[in-house]
Amino acid sequence: MDLKKARILVTGADGFIGSHLTEALVEGGHDVKALVMYNAFNSWGWLEQASPLVRRDIEVIAGDIRDPNGIRQAMCDCDVVFHLAALVAIPYSYRSPDSYVDTNILGTLNVLQAARELEVSRVIHTSTSEVYGTAHFVPITEEHPLQAQSPYSASKIAADQLALSFHRSFSTPVSLIRPFNTYGPRQSARAVIPTIITQLASGNHCLQLGALHPTRDFSYVSDTVAGFIRVAQCDDAVGEVVNIGSGFEISIGQTAQLIAELMECEIMIETDAQRLRPEASEVDRLLAGTDKAQRLLDHRPEHEGVAGLRHGLGKTIEWFRDPDHLARYKSHLYSL
Repeated sequence: MDLKKARILVTGADGFIGSHLTEALVEGGHDVKALVMYNAFNSWGWLEQASPLVRRDIEVIAGDIRDPNGIRQAMCDCDVVFHLAALVAIPYSYRSPDSYVDTNILGTLNVLQAARELEVSRVIHTSTSEVYGTAHFVPITEEHPLQAQSPYSASKIAADQLALSFHRSFSTPVSLIRPFNTYGPRQSARAVIPTIITQLASGNHCLQLGALHPTRDFSYVSDTVAGFIRVAQCDDAVGEVVNIGSGFEISIGQTAQLIAELMECEIMIETDAQRLRPEASEVDRLLAGTDKAQRLLDHRPEHEGVAGLRHGLGKTIEWFRDPDHLARYKSHLYSL
């Protein structure tokens, strides 16, 4: 599909990945509408950090993914929808699972219903590697069993299956992108890499962390964004699920040590009990199988292996060390 000729909507454009995706699309010369969460402050979230030229060239719509009428109105003149709006924090899903059903499942249903009614040309639905749970085998391919090890992952499994069901039942042109652990500038401190960096950048060298043994496949945000765009461009990706990751795994403990090395810090690590997931809910190992992305999309990440991770972490650390950026984070508090 030629995105140059398409009117594009990004839901969740105010979020971490959504803001980077919106920027990349606008900088690529695309016609973009950005759906941000309505709020009394008229804040565009992380889109506020975009360049004036990017902000000038997007149409920003404030709304709520849970509102079917508002979503239909936002989508009414669009050819392509990148659906990223979601609740993503795993710990908060233990406390408030109802909100994950409303946002992640019913919100996705609203997008799918509108796409069907409006005959949208392409919907790219955002999944997550959390739907796989702890790896039964590695690398994790798209055929890996799905395991709901948290209310968050359960809500995303349900949303994924809804999206695929609309393709099978109504021929809605849906593609699923399944990013592994994306990191980079602007990420919430609810994720482990910003948690480590902000604590160190604030002068706290005794890190408060949860479990250190789980492994993750960290994908730098520009590589994830490139995957989104390639999925949208690929006609053969309709009806398919595609992993986007680096194909490299590293433990949380090793990641903390690597960040400390890059920031030239000596660290101690203390286990903060409130940061630990329930034992059966912890995902112990994630490692992306990327063969399908390479074969179907001709997509390879620029940040591969430990060298790629070091490069991506360097750029991430530089962004967080900016005093204006660091001031946005409450590194002394645990955020659900």
